[in-house]
Amino acid sequence: DVFNGGRTAVHIITGGDDRELRADGSHIGKDERYARTDEYLSVVRQEWTREQPFDFSGTYYQVEGAHSTVKSPQQPHIPLYFGGSSKAAIEVAGKHADVYALWGETYEQVREIVTQVRAEAAKHGRTIRFSLSLRPILAETEELAWARAERILQQATELAEKNGFVRREPPNEGSRRLLAAAAQGSRLDKRLWTGIAGLLGAQGNSTSLVGTAEQVAEALVDYYDLGITTFLIRGFDPLNDAIDYGKRLIPLTRQLIAEREQAQQVA
Repeated sequence: DVFNGGRTAVHIITGGDDRELRADGSHIGKDERYARTDEYLSVVRQEWTREQPFDFSGTYYQVEGAHSTVKSPQQPHIPLYFGGSSKAAIEVAGKHADVYALWGETYEQVREIVTQVRAEAAKHGRTIRFSLSLRPILAETEELAWARAERILQQATELAEKNGFVRREPPNEGSRRLLAAAAQGSRLDKRLWTGIAGLLGAQGNSTSLVGTAEQVAEALVDYYDLGITTFLIRGFDPLNDAIDYGKRLIPLTRQLIAEREQAQQVA
């Protein structure tokens, strides 16, 4: 963070798949994992901010005379991103997170989780920002964008069949929420597309906004109105999509949000 002038952020992932975690040597359950994360972040935040050595005695971590002479140029410390939709996750997020990260869910789902996290943060006298992860699919017309989405799904389906992919029921709450959305249909709200999420069992960031750059920018502003202030976007064609986002989608989104903020100030 010092080297790059304060551009670092850290995303904390506690882990949601018991089978994978056991393979890595961790055999504790979900609630206990979040209790451990709570302690870890309590230590880390003090390490980043305390001017004097400190002690910490917990169930999972015990430190004596902990102190870091290296401090972040960001205040009060490197931003902590945090994800997880379970009750235990939201409790830890409310206590420690600077930014709570969501996958691309429906407007209703996002509104619900934002309300829950804000309420939990308020218990600690804190406010939290929100981030949303999506994979926008753009084209010159809406019809072409949806056709592109279907081609992506067809290619992904063929690749999954070729590699013998077997969809498992997800063990983590975030993926279950995405699958619940996908069960409502592949096209939700104005232009949320769940095709890939449904195919792969909602493994990771797999939902999209589909349309022209203008239409997708408008949909992003809808999420902004729900409290989202950071958008993490990546494409299915990483290089060309990144160029397209930079040339069209990002400038349009910034313009629409600036206009929205200006209108609110006038009102």
